[in-house]
Amino acid sequence: MDSIPASPRPSDRHALVFGATGPIGASLLARLRAAGWSVDALARVPPPDGPRLRWHVGTFADLPATLPTRADAIFSCGPLDLFSHWYAHAAIDCPRVIAFGSTSDATKQDAADPDERELAQRLRDSGARVFTAATARGAAATLLRPTLVYGSGRDRNLSRIVALARRTGLFVLPADARGLRQPVHVEDLAGAAHAAVDAVSAHGRAYALPGGETLDYRTMVARTLACLDPRPRLWMLPGPLFDAALWTAHRAGKLAGLPPGAVARMRQDLVFDAAPAAAAFGYAPRPFRPEAGMFAN
Repeated sequence: MDSIPASPRPSDRHALVFGATGPIGASLLARLRAAGWSVDALARVPPPDGPRLRWHVGTFADLPATLPTRADAIFSCGPLDLFSHWYAHAAIDCPRVIAFGSTSDATKQDAADPDERELAQRLRDSGARVFTAATARGAAATLLRPTLVYGSGRDRNLSRIVALARRTGLFVLPADARGLRQPVHVEDLAGAAHAAVDAVSAHGRAYALPGGETLDYRTMVARTLACLDPRPRLWMLPGPLFDAALWTAHRAGKLAGLPPGAVARMRQDLVFDAAPAAAAFGYAPRPFRPEAGMFAN
């Protein structure tokens, strides 16, 4: 890792955090405050202010005039597209930007579903917009791209599986759901953002942030269900039978919000290299050891 440049003492540093009430943002906020940063954060319905923490009520569509005009670092832990448009036109003096995107910019690039392809393109365009704006104002931006996020109970991946399994007492998968996954805990993502802010080698670069263990989809789901009490059953159906049942459920309107591509990807390897992030800012995510409290009740 490159040497870290001289920087203000932790008690002198000031951050502006977007998405601070979300899963990653809430964890990052706690880390920054524990390290002595003072923080301004934006939320629709903010919690009370606290020591070295000032909340601003608003959204990107209705930004309050009270936002600071300078900061030592900006962290974007919410929607990358909304942040990128704000940052491209914002009048703020800040030398460092850390923004979260997603590895969906790659995994959904060639999806059959046009909405998923549009999402992938939007993520790529948004990341490029952040880098362009940072370069134009002499700032250093870093883009962090997580894989499958879990740990807060508010994700749309494993928590959705847990909710369905708890409701029905079982979860059904195709027997060939062997695509590799790297689930990443939200606390490891917050730690990565906190560490990356002082890593000179991370300036102007994007990093995939996979979890610390690679396992197949079927094993990931089985391990997740095993931590629940009572433990739901996991049923494995032959691929063609599962696909036929899925088609029937879609035709009946019972799977709204679950695009066909989500099932197709169960059979695909979605694996990313953590080594560049490890070299740049010491990224060392935990293996996948789910507990019931990591998922919504």
